[in-house]
Amino acid sequence: MGANSRTYKFALGQTLLELGRQGQEAVPLAEFAAAYSLGMVRHLAEGPQAPHAAELGENDFLTVAVQESTATLDVGLPTERLVAAAVRSMPTMVMQKFHNLRGETAVPHTFYELVGTGRQRVVRLTPDLLRLAQSEQAPGLAAELGARWSIVESSFAAGVGRSLVEEGVTVDWDTLKITDKRRRRSVTGIVEATVGFQHGRCLICDEVLDPSAAVAVDHVFPFSLMDRFGSVGSWYGPDLDALWNLAPAHGACNGTKSDRLPTQAELARLAARNEAIMQSPHPLRRTLQLSLKSAFPGRSGTSWLQFLGDVQAAL
Repeated sequence: MGANSRTYKFALGQTLLELGRQGQEAVPLAEFAAAYSLGMVRHLAEGPQAPHAAELGENDFLTVAVQESTATLDVGLPTERLVAAAVRSMPTMVMQKFHNLRGETAVPHTFYELVGTGRQRVVRLTPDLLRLAQSEQAPGLAAELGARWSIVESSFAAGVGRSLVEEGVTVDWDTLKITDKRRRRSVTGIVEATVGFQHGRCLICDEVLDPSAAVAVDHVFPFSLMDRFGSVGSWYGPDLDALWNLAPAHGACNGTKSDRLPTQAELARLAARNEAIMQSPHPLRRTLQLSLKSAFPGRSGTSWLQFLGDVQAAL
């Protein structure tokens, strides 16, 4: 939920999950920095890791990462210069800020601590991190982290970022991917991008989504309504194929629900999910803002609960 001017926290989160999955309780800072650096360089090949307007100094870690990316990718290992830059920058930057939230608050637990001095510095992974990284939810969390990283990269990219801000995103149903409207560029998966805003739970039954089980994308208001009413020229509601109406759910729950209308509990969960996206700096919030604005022109201050109630009343 943080505001991002760099992607350092994503790289750190990925490193923590990878090393925690391996059960490492204490990792030398240089080894930790090597894994962090490699993840960052691999993403540099996919998109920018800072806004184009950002001014990067010669000693900025991203400057060094760009300069060392070719040599690093050629051998699959970060160069000594890149690791040294990470060791120098991480303790005073991303590792100090990782646990922080907006509003000068912090998460109520920590995932690591940095101990020792000089070459003897070690990153100790906390029991909370180890439990999380080895839990059944870890694969889903890793996928969500990758999705958020991809979306932020897209928001930094020239053209793609501008259209994300101005026009929002659309959905490619052939691939279940969120796509930039202007360039039709795939950004990330629907499930990975939105499931965290549902606390990793199925919108229909409200139970935890098991990453090893089938997960579907549910039309909370069934898309068949547009076909049914449209066949007689009387559908005047919002686009039901848009992000506001799409939610991760168990495949079995989705199959059982079929084309029925949502329950009040499901509408409340969808409203809470959409409000969470709207209250975050996540680039997807622009898409939801546009849905609210276009569905009820001239109306201001509409909440998602009111919006969904109005859609249901129109049926």
